[in-house]
Amino acid sequence: MHTQTRPLTTPSEAPSPTEMRHAMSHFATGVTIVTGLDDDGPVGFACQSFASVSLEPPLVLFCADHRGRAWPRIRRTGRFAINVLREDQSDLCARFGSSRGARYEGLDWETSRWGTPALPGVLLRVHAEVDDVHVAGDHDVVIGRVVELECLDDDRPMLFYRGAFGVGG
Repeated sequence: MHTQTRPLTTPSEAPSPTEMRHAMSHFATGVTIVTGLDDDGPVGFACQSFASVSLEPPLVLFCADHRGRAWPRIRRTGRFAINVLREDQSDLCARFGSSRGARYEGLDWETSRWGTPALPGVLLRVHAEVDDVHVAGDHDVVIGRVVELECLDDDRPMLFYRGAFGVGG
């Protein structure tokens, strides 16, 4: 059955940020925490814009907001880890998704052999080096060359869909 839909915008105008957010919320994404470590300590942020790019060479990408505080520090080090969250790790998501508060305070994390924070209990860790960065609007598209993969768990991933965690949103 085909349902007639009404466009959110007219052909001559671009979608507003609100319209864009609403429309893109219909695409479920996984939830990751991008982490890095510099001379000032560990940093990290929650990130839903993560994907595999290439098998040969092994490349991944994530998108980072220009206004974020963590991404410039990670960029300077040239290394990062992508920590893919399990569906029951809403505590980690909230900790790293907030713009305030101490992300690592009281958290049992370790430094990986690549010099990046390894978060506890995640499904997967992707360790990578910054290979290229492309400016795209208010974000940077970061291409990382994968140096190690750690598949740690076969549990279910955390999903973000229509503004909520899980697929029921």
